[in-house]
Amino acid sequence: MYDVHSDDVVSILDYFEDLEDPRSLVNRKHLLGDLIVICILAVISGADGPQAIGVWATSYADWLHRHLALPHGIPSHDTIGRLLATLKPAAFQRCFEQWIASLRSTDPAGVDAGQEIVAIDGKALRRSHDRRRKLGPLFLVSAWSVQRGISLGQLATAEKSNEITAIPELLEQIDVTDAIVTIDAAGCQKEIAAKIIDGGGDYVLALKGNQGRLHKAVEDYLGTQMENDFADVTVRTYEEVVKGHGRVDRLYYYQLSAPDWLPHRKSWKGLRTIGMAIRISQQNGRETSEVRYYISSLRLGVHRFAESVRGHWGIENSLHWCLDVTFREDESRLRNRHAADNIAWLKRFAITLLKQQTDKESIAMRRRMAGWNIDYLAQVLGISDA
Repeated sequence: MYDVHSDDVVSILDYFEDLEDPRSLVNRKHLLGDLIVICILAVISGADGPQAIGVWATSYADWLHRHLALPHGIPSHDTIGRLLATLKPAAFQRCFEQWIASLRSTDPAGVDAGQEIVAIDGKALRRSHDRRRKLGPLFLVSAWSVQRGISLGQLATAEKSNEITAIPELLEQIDVTDAIVTIDAAGCQKEIAAKIIDGGGDYVLALKGNQGRLHKAVEDYLGTQMENDFADVTVRTYEEVVKGHGRVDRLYYYQLSAPDWLPHRKSWKGLRTIGMAIRISQQNGRETSEVRYYISSLRLGVHRFAESVRGHWGIENSLHWCLDVTFREDESRLRNRHAADNIAWLKRFAITLLKQQTDKESIAMRRRMAGWNIDYLAQVLGISDA
């Protein structure tokens, strides 16, 4: 299927052999594999849409000709745009998931595969709305391996309200065996908890008003026990300080066995413990605080609970913050939903690859270096430039 010059590129394209080419056979000049590699390389280097990908490809034409077949030269940005608008996002992402699985096959030092934390959370592409077609911003639900810094999958929905239905579909796409799945309050649903347990994982689910009686019961119970200095129950506690992005967080965790009388206790498959996390933040001379409550299938073990809660908060810093600040995702004005979904996934995959580098630079600096230095870009993808 792919007539290419570099054995390294062939190994990349192995993951896309089963991807169906959606383009018409009429005037199909460029190889699908060439276009995919160009899109991956350009997005890592700083491109954020079809036009930028086309400009990048023209700028590095000589290097691309050494590594790709390019039977009709460098493709135009219109060709790239048509491909991204017609590629089915689910099929496109499945190919990347095979690639990601190869990255996960070797655990980084200090990471126990049995303790992987998978954070699932949603994010809107704020400027992707289309008023003419009466479409709001595209909303993406992502699964993120916290310790490994790997994007495991994503699912696009038309509205944030569809997050509840998107999460079970996303769980179908990823392997949660022996993982701890953390989800914010929108995903605190009995069916989602059962799906995680049936998949061989554990869950830590945040509670809010959408689980009114349960949330109130956990809040009142923990408040009463705290006032009593936990004299009548077994409690596990842990404190830590976390610094990042100019903010200092003091975190206090409490974990208890879930009492039998909790509302609908038996309907929550695997429910074992409840917990509370208090975060006191200081930034720019201002102090704020928040309290969050959780239900979990974890056994008593506050360090694991704390790691899970902190890991979920970390998706804001390690993924969403990076997407907004480094990849400027909220500024995307792509109107075609397939193109916006595919570019968003390419950005998440770019973060995954950049995080695997072992130098001491930030993700933002690594992306700049990839844009400045083609040898560094090749290193990010594991391509030798012999």
